[in-house]
Amino acid sequence: MDLNAVTAVLRPRTRSDLAALGTGETATAVSAGLAGGTFLAGGTWLFSEPQPGAHRLVDLTALGWTPLAIRDDVLSIAATCTIADLNAFEPPPDWRGGGLIRACCRAFLASFKVWNMATVGGNICLGLPAGPMISLVSALEGEALIWAPDGTERRMPVASFVRGPLDVALGPGEVLRAVEIPVAALRRRAAFRRASLTPLGRSGVLLIGTRGAAGDVRLTITAATRHPVVLAFDALPDAAALEQYITSMVPDALYYDDVHGRPDWRRHMTRLYAREIRAELAEGAA
Repeated sequence: MDLNAVTAVLRPRTRSDLAALGTGETATAVSAGLAGGTFLAGGTWLFSEPQPGAHRLVDLTALGWTPLAIRDDVLSIAATCTIADLNAFEPPPDWRGGGLIRACCRAFLASFKVWNMATVGGNICLGLPAGPMISLVSALEGEALIWAPDGTERRMPVASFVRGPLDVALGPGEVLRAVEIPVAALRRRAAFRRASLTPLGRSGVLLIGTRGAAGDVRLTITAATRHPVVLAFDALPDAAALEQYITSMVPDALYYDDVHGRPDWRRHMTRLYAREIRAELAEGAA
């Protein structure tokens, strides 16, 4: 879609170029605004509907960030890393949870054109419940690395960074630089469940469970809820305790309601998949 309100496209090539643009009002879902501007990465959502408030675009791809890097026991994924690049990544054999990467990429159910343009950071910053990159990074204990316009940076869990649909923890002028996943989280055993109302529909429920060598368990609920919910257990809970904990930690009002699924269906499927994931992780341990 043509964005006919846009009068300029800026392409900063260094962080100092980015800081020199100045800050303005916070823009909507995609990012924080820069003096009336909007950050642009892949643009697959940005160009999908009218954006009357966007008067200039700040193209982050010109910064040339390395898409993926492994360093200091962390997998660093640049915000501008495309879904195609992430899907092509070959995890080392000892990353037992590495299969989650491609499982979440496939959850996009998008054409190769979208895969080659859509970015990890764009999907996360949009904050939509069905965002599969939100599911992936939240489940794998990922942190958001955020650049502030004054040259400082901060980190926070992606599960907390995404506060709701079109609502993320970016202030004016802030940029999501990368997400960082501990390699230790990728070495955990993992189980994946996803449901949608149609064979090629948007995710209505997406749950990921992981289990460490010490027996601790994490269950991450996304797509069904307005924001990610991460449940952590020192040991695998029994089925009744798990369902009771989900009931207490995920109130009915937190289940999302849109054309891709009613809250009662999402609640039912969440509990069903939680039981299945628990059984799968228990069976693997045995």
